[in-house]
Amino acid sequence: MMQSMYSHSYLFGGNAPFIEELYEQYLADPNGVSSEWRSYFDKLAQAPGAAERDVPHQPIQESFIQLAKKPALGQRSSAATDWESMQKQVAVLKLISAYRVLGSRQANLDPLKRMDQATIRELDPATHGLTDADMAVLFNAGSLVGPKKLPLSEILARLKQTYCGNVGLEYMHITTSEEKHWVQQRFEGDLSTPRYDSDKKKRIFKQITAAETLERYLHTRYVGQKRFSLEGGESTIAALDHLIQNATSQGVQELIIGMAHRGRLNVLVNTLGKLPRDLFAEFEGKAMTQLASGDVKYHMGFSSDIPTADGPMHVSLAFNPSHLEIVNPVVEGSVRARQDRRGDSARNQVVPVLIHGDSAFAGLGVNQGTFNLSQTRGYGTGGTIHIVVNNQVGFTTSDTRDMRSTLYCTDVAKMVEAPILHVNGDDPEAVCYVMQAALDYRMTFHKDVVIDLVCYRKLGHNEGDDPFLTQPMMYKKIAKHAGVRAMYAERLVAEGVLSAEEADGFIRAYRDALDKGEHVEQTVLTNYRREHALDWTPYLGTHWAHPTDTSLPLADIQRLTEKFTTVPEGFKPHPTVQKVLNARVAMAAGEQPVDWGMAETVAYASLVTNGFGVRLSGEDSGRGTFSHRHAVVHDQNRERWDQGSYVPLRNMSDNQGEFLVIDSILNEEAVMAYEYGYSCTAPDQLVIWEAQFGDFANGAQVAIDQFISSGETKWGRLSGLTTILPHGYDGQGPEHSSARLERWLQLCAEHNIQIVMPSEAAQMFHVLRRQVLRPYRKPLVIFLSKRLLRYKDAMSPVETLTQGSFRPVIGDAGIQDPKKVKRALLCAGQVYYDLVNARKERELEQDIAIVRIEQLYPFPTEQVAAELAKFPALKEVMWVQEEPRNQGAWYQIRHRLEGLLGAKQTLSFAGRPSSASPAVGYMSKHVAQLKDFLDEAMTLNK
Repeated sequence: MMQSMYSHSYLFGGNAPFIEELYEQYLADPNGVSSEWRSYFDKLAQAPGAAERDVPHQPIQESFIQLAKKPALGQRSSAATDWESMQKQVAVLKLISAYRVLGSRQANLDPLKRMDQATIRELDPATHGLTDADMAVLFNAGSLVGPKKLPLSEILARLKQTYCGNVGLEYMHITTSEEKHWVQQRFEGDLSTPRYDSDKKKRIFKQITAAETLERYLHTRYVGQKRFSLEGGESTIAALDHLIQNATSQGVQELIIGMAHRGRLNVLVNTLGKLPRDLFAEFEGKAMTQLASGDVKYHMGFSSDIPTADGPMHVSLAFNPSHLEIVNPVVEGSVRARQDRRGDSARNQVVPVLIHGDSAFAGLGVNQGTFNLSQTRGYGTGGTIHIVVNNQVGFTTSDTRDMRSTLYCTDVAKMVEAPILHVNGDDPEAVCYVMQAALDYRMTFHKDVVIDLVCYRKLGHNEGDDPFLTQPMMYKKIAKHAGVRAMYAERLVAEGVLSAEEADGFIRAYRDALDKGEHVEQTVLTNYRREHALDWTPYLGTHWAHPTDTSLPLADIQRLTEKFTTVPEGFKPHPTVQKVLNARVAMAAGEQPVDWGMAETVAYASLVTNGFGVRLSGEDSGRGTFSHRHAVVHDQNRERWDQGSYVPLRNMSDNQGEFLVIDSILNEEAVMAYEYGYSCTAPDQLVIWEAQFGDFANGAQVAIDQFISSGETKWGRLSGLTTILPHGYDGQGPEHSSARLERWLQLCAEHNIQIVMPSEAAQMFHVLRRQVLRPYRKPLVIFLSKRLLRYKDAMSPVETLTQGSFRPVIGDAGIQDPKKVKRALLCAGQVYYDLVNARKERELEQDIAIVRIEQLYPFPTEQVAAELAKFPALKEVMWVQEEPRNQGAWYQIRHRLEGLLGAKQTLSFAGRPSSASPAVGYMSKHVAQLKDFLDEAMTLNK
């Protein structure tokens, strides 16, 4: 018998917990298991070397495997009937576990019942050797919540009600027993059945009625206009209302929602309380506020304060583009910033809520990145409540053989062991019930949880789309479907909760209110001032050239340096790092020029000691990809893997601002979008995302295009995000040379972002301080030379940190007689030093001037013009870049330079030839190209 059990993979494969459950019963009550099992466990406990009160589970499982290989053991057993009884008991435990693992596949989840459910053998008692004759037999129910002994028929009924009703559960993939037991206690204890009083049921019905009535009202008033209707998924509105009204009792004060366009207008009006008249104005093209470009109504965000029994709840719906799911990490970043601003280290006061579509949730990689951030130290937000509005169709695609390679659209969430709560969207009470469970789980374990709200899409992808073209069978079913509101009304009338007249009255009242552009009742607080609200007014209407002193007294530099070069007593840095720390002390003393790592560190130190926060994240940002930063110092004598690191900038003073440096996950898109979200909610912090190499930033192109470069002009959202992109042609090939300057410059308009290419360490110091001290919040992109990090000529005297500020243009200070200058070379970045050396070799120091444009956008027109005006005999202006002609700044800057030319001046170009690839892969060719364009730059026309 044991041999047959051993050969059954369901018991001894991934489901060995059956035996563990028996053993746990034995430990709790030895009489709770049969005499045969008790005798065996007793022998294990008495074995040599056994623990006094317990033994590990793995040896027990191994013992049973060995037991199965020894038929002789059966000879020591009692009567055959006892063994049969034991076998039946084990079969019952197997059946219970089968329902826990696979029950969702037999649950009543699809309102349309489009597909026949496959028979799951493991859920059939006969598969486990149980027959009709066993139904009346009392069995030990193991860890099944409820009475400990029940007839098999009752056990089976409880399992079906819990796991195969309108709620389906997936949680056995979770490896933490405490979490699994929590889910079991919750759902098995309730039989997955909500028990709401009449008032709650009426509130749910009002929410469903509001959701349906708004959609139908818009459908008739604004015929053919896109609105991406929620119809078929109206229970979403009831779920959100339940969450808002119940989360405050657990200390939640803010809910930040990210969602796509489907149902967004419904959420704006019925959840966040946006006035219908304001929505109607958008349908009619009457802009409420003037933005540079604006956006369509189903991308706009909104915030409100909603009254609940336990105090106000601030709810914010993030602005988002049509690029699905990219808003998710943006929301997470905003939530983290809000939590940090509140000092909410427990992550209980602000909770992210992400609403997904089924196709997008399974299909888009940004979700994997966002999940991967969820439990990390630098990005965790204490768990996210995910709602998948699973309408079973993506635009025109509803065949799961094409939509995904997984059984459920939610399977990606299993990577973080999130429990997945499937629910039939036609049962709004069940939807609210799982929402409460999701909230409680999140607040208990501070982990992500997923609700898979299975519903349908009543109309096409948009209101002008005919879904019958591609889904005739599905839409025939939908056409015959009564709808959530009608079905729930019928149910409540049958229960005596309300009358049919009362149900219809809710519709009339809502329509009457819509006719007036109002709500049926006041749903939001007015004139309410939140304690942690942000004031952005100091940053509105300011100019990039706002005069800002970013210098620092020498005494302060030396004092700060002493702090950030000191490590705790007994702490042993690596000799290379200690050498860096010693050098920084010498730099502060003026004994050595300031390098880039020092300049950057002094900038951070000065900001945090003045109370500003600094948040720096990216792959390998703690050390720095090029080993120049060393913001985190590691003890070479550490004895534990999770100890022995020290961050000097976190130990500057008692009342300093937060300094957080994060070695990010290996992901550009999710991390950059997260930092953008953080920066939009933290104007008083220097928020930096750093690429490992600038070449890899295009992995986050959606975040760059849809948020960073256009968020202000579309939505009025300000961001001070700083992006550091290592860039420079050093012969390292096409993947480690270019941060694609040309693409960034193409995005520049309306003073939306700032592009700088500093060529001196002091410039890095000043531009970082300027980004915070100046009342101007626009994204800053720093193209950072890798080669200059240790290049002597690019280092700065410490005095350059003690005076002045960032210089958008640096003129040629070596020209003795400006009247002799025939050609002016304009350049940006490290190529300046190549030009200086080439000019010196050819002894052309007084014939050719070299002007550095350190800020390429907003373009410093007046400063460049002033530099060129210094040379009265100037005939030639040449733009020189190390990038290929079709890349770099040339095509984006040319028209600006032409506008600065005098009547008899010409403009020309020197650089690498046009190329499909950013850079060549052969060092010899790299050097040859450099020589060619330097020769061209140094060859004067006769």
